[in-house]
Amino acid sequence: MSHIYVFSPSGAVRDRAAFRRGVRRLEALGHQVEVDPAALDRYQRFAGDDPTRVAAVARAAASGADVALMSRGGYGLTRILPDLPWKAMAKAVERGLRFVGHSDFTALQLGLLARTGASSWAGPGLTDDFGSESEPDEIMAACFDDLLLEQGEGTGWRLSAERGAGAAVADPGLDRLRTRAVHGATLWGGNLSMLVSLLGTPWWPEVRGGVLFLEDVNEHPFRIERMLTQLLHAGVLGRQKALLLGSFTQYRLTPADRGFSMKTVVQRLRSLVDIPVLTGLPFGHVPTKVLLPVGAKVDLALDGRDALLVWGHV
Repeated sequence: MSHIYVFSPSGAVRDRAAFRRGVRRLEALGHQVEVDPAALDRYQRFAGDDPTRVAAVARAAASGADVALMSRGGYGLTRILPDLPWKAMAKAVERGLRFVGHSDFTALQLGLLARTGASSWAGPGLTDDFGSESEPDEIMAACFDDLLLEQGEGTGWRLSAERGAGAAVADPGLDRLRTRAVHGATLWGGNLSMLVSLLGTPWWPEVRGGVLFLEDVNEHPFRIERMLTQLLHAGVLGRQKALLLGSFTQYRLTPADRGFSMKTVVQRLRSLVDIPVLTGLPFGHVPTKVLLPVGAKVDLALDGRDALLVWGHV
C-alpha cells in the first residue's frame, strides 16, 4: 500500500492514545506508517522547539513517503516559516510526496504555494481524524483512499440553505455561476485565521482569478466577519472567481449578539462582493471533510444548490 510519514510541525500531541489509534488504523489498512522521531516531543505548547520542528519538516520532505501527514494542528508553523526548506519540499512534491493537513498547517501549505508554486492537500490529521474514539468518518476515509490511489477527481456538495428555502436562487453571483462555470482557476485557502495572518508576508500567495476556500474553529461570527472584511478591504476577495465557505464551528452566541450570526455574516458578504459565495463545503474542523488540492487548477459549476468542484487532471 502507501508509505505515510507522520510528523508534528505545530502543537504538541496532547492525546497520545489518539495518536496511537491513528497509527494502528492506518497500519490495519495495510499502509506503512513511519513516525518522525520528534513527533511526540514537547516544548511549552509546541511539538518541540522551533529548530526541532523545522528538522521534522525537512525529514518529512526527505522521507521518500507517499504522504506526509500532520499529527495535529494547534499553533507553531508561523514561527518557523523563515527557516523551512522550501526548495527541498517542492522537490519532494515533484517526486510524488503529498503534504496533507489543515488548521495551522494552512501556513505551510500557503507558504509552499507562495514560495515555490508547489501544491499540497488540505485534509485530515492523524489524531483528530484517524485517531478519533469513534470510527473515522467514512467520507473522509474514502477521500483519503482516493488520494493514495490517485483516483480522486473532485467533490460535490449541496449549498447550505442559510437564507431560507429557495433564497439562494435570487443571488446574482450564484445565478451567474449556474449559467457560466469557472474553468482552470487556482484552488487555494484553508483556515481563515491562519490565512489572514499571512497577508502582507513573503508567504502570502498572490492568487488572482482563483477559487478561495475558508473554514475556522473557535471564532465567533463577528471575528469571522472582521477577518473577511480585512480580505475584502485588501482586495483579495475581489480578485477571486469564487469563494467557498466550509465549516465554522465551536463558537457560542450570546444575547448581546441580538440576531447576529454566521447567517448574517454570509448575507452581508454576498451584498459586498461580486463573486459567487458558496456555503456548505464539507471541510473544516469537523469529522466529515473532503481532501482539496491546494494550488491545483480546478473547475467549479453549480446546478441549483448542487456544487461540483473538479480537479480530474491533477
